[in-house]
Amino acid sequence: MPKRVTIYDVASEAGVSISTVSLAINHPQRVNEATRRAVIDTAVRLGYRGSTPASAGRRVAVAAPFSAYPSYYTRLTGILTVSATAGIEVIVHDLPSTAAEDAPVLDALPVKANIDGIIVMGAPLSRQATRTASLPGPPVVLVDVPDSARHHPDAPSVLIDDRRGGALIGEHLAGRGHRKVAFVHETQRSTDYLSAGMLRAQGLADHLTCVDVPVDDPAAPWPELSSAMEDEEITAVVANHDRLAACLHGALPAIAARPTALVGYDGSELAAALELTTVWQPFEESGRAAMGLLTQLINGEHAHLNAMSLTPRLVARASTAGAVH
Repeated sequence: MPKRVTIYDVASEAGVSISTVSLAINHPQRVNEATRRAVIDTAVRLGYRGSTPASAGRRVAVAAPFSAYPSYYTRLTGILTVSATAGIEVIVHDLPSTAAEDAPVLDALPVKANIDGIIVMGAPLSRQATRTASLPGPPVVLVDVPDSARHHPDAPSVLIDDRRGGALIGEHLAGRGHRKVAFVHETQRSTDYLSAGMLRAQGLADHLTCVDVPVDDPAAPWPELSSAMEDEEITAVVANHDRLAACLHGALPAIAARPTALVGYDGSELAAALELTTVWQPFEESGRAAMGLLTQLINGEHAHLNAMSLTPRLVARASTAGAVH
């Protein structure tokens, strides 16, 4: 019987400590790219499978930037609804915000041994990520990860049509006489991937002139917006998500010397409380759909859909009630 490969073997062969091997596999964002790749490649070559005791049931890893974007918790609720009925244990990994990272593309997924499947939400993956993730290569489902480069054509994905969401806002504002809007979003430090915000801006631009306003601090976006609002043709502000719109809600009257419509995105309770027009997204449905697809793959079934696109819905409220004259 062949000798079982241990974490010590991987560390020795890669020339790193066992703690570095553990970080590279379980928390790849905390290890530099060269070291991470060296460790993962060595582990794959040696056939390392980890040392976590086998679970009595199935285990699924879910990775997303939960701390940066709380909407992923709502998606997680949908995942947990399905996993509870299927008897699947869910292990959650918090990833850094992709917008704030200079190199946000993941080369390895943060999963431990004895994982039967992986759901990745809101984090772009490199071409090799799903080939070396977790080391036996369990099935992967992507949520809110537009794969414009077709790096993962065999990985089922669940998307909410962000370009359509932007277009819904554009149609709504254009119908009220707006012709030029400011689109406020976090500064995206990498152009290596297509983000949801980029798609929403494209949809907006299909119907009116869209002025890009990236902000370095989403909690204090007024300096950048104040500069943009010097353009008197801008009569509406669209925020990339409801929390950002809420930050602007109280400050906008002081920033703009004229009546200005305000739109959020996500369909949160916060938007409802502030009477903000927003775009509702079926977050829980996307989580349920992803877990359903992954369960099929774990059971050895072929997923019926390679890509599932869900439709957002505009919710018009008082923040865009007035027409432009």
